[in-house]
Amino acid sequence: MRRLLDFSLASSTLLVLFLLAPNPARAQITAHIAVPAGSPADQALNDIGAATDPAQKLALIDKFAANFGTGQMAALADELYVDYWVAQKDNAKIYQYGEKVLADDPANFNVAVTLTRTASDAGDADRMYGYAEKAGAILQQYENAPAPAGTDPAVWAATRQQALAGDQDSISYVEYTFFSTAYKVADPAQKAALMLRYAAAFPDSQYASQAELITPLAYQQAKDFPKMIAAANAILAREPNNVDVLLLLADYYSENGQHLDLAEADAKQALAALAAAKKPDAMSDDDWQKQVTLQTGLAWTSLGQVYITQKIEAKALTAFQTAAPLLKGNPNIYARNQYRLGFALINLKHNADAYQAFSDAASVDSPYRALAQAKLAELQKAGVGPHAAKKAQ
Repeated sequence: MRRLLDFSLASSTLLVLFLLAPNPARAQITAHIAVPAGSPADQALNDIGAATDPAQKLALIDKFAANFGTGQMAALADELYVDYWVAQKDNAKIYQYGEKVLADDPANFNVAVTLTRTASDAGDADRMYGYAEKAGAILQQYENAPAPAGTDPAVWAATRQQALAGDQDSISYVEYTFFSTAYKVADPAQKAALMLRYAAAFPDSQYASQAELITPLAYQQAKDFPKMIAAANAILAREPNNVDVLLLLADYYSENGQHLDLAEADAKQALAALAAAKKPDAMSDDDWQKQVTLQTGLAWTSLGQVYITQKIEAKALTAFQTAAPLLKGNPNIYARNQYRLGFALINLKHNADAYQAFSDAASVDSPYRALAQAKLAELQKAGVGPHAAKKAQ
């Protein structure tokens, strides 16, 4: 983590050229602190690096801080303490000196990553989230920073790209650590809140879209439906053809008999988006087909529920019948569709067909089994179904 430029060139002219020229091999987000070769500070740093006894090394760092720890060198001195306490595995000291570094040098990405790693390794998730967010803020600030005064924008863009590439391992570590830890949180409301924080801290990460999608799903699980709807609509504002979110809203509105016009529109938009969708390169043909089949079935069963609520029985029947074969890969959703289909058939006075639909729902181990069995019992009492037919004989 040491941020030093080791100047060993004999010629002052060459030294100036070295300072002005881009150095891709060393490019990093965190700015370097120049310590001239041969200076007392440089000699003190060499002594610290050469020391092998921990007590001696700490004494040398104390001496360096006392003699040179002002201005930019104060942050460098605190970085030396961070490095030292990392080696000693003293988390409290790492936090103490790491936070001092960030107070003096708020753009120090290296130290933010070190603090994130320390908290993660210690199992201190709350502290880790905070430090990772600081790293994310530094990263965003760096990515959006204009070219420094007097620097050609093209040169700055190339330098920035090199720095981001040079720190890619650290960037990936922080992004994955925050996301994977938040993903494992059991409480759905807490998970949703963490995913919102993640998406804000790392909007360009490979996990950002997953975090955004998990947010409304977690709020749904937490039964916080206003926040679920708000999070879903925030996604649709940016991605109006996001099939997952369209289906989430269509299903919720249709199931609860709310905003049926929106439920119908979302389901139909999902069907249109699915018809135009292309398989991601990373997904197999089989997995893609399964996903499209299930999502198409979800759209149709939502439409069926909209129409049955609106008492448009014939359209409801068609929608549920279209959905049925598409949903067989998901027993719970298939059972719900068949239970709904049974009501559409009863409303159309197709009682024998309704008996079969409720039998299909009852055949699946799902929350709809007992409900379907109750409807079967009612139909049998009314003389519908094989058991009723035997009694009539």
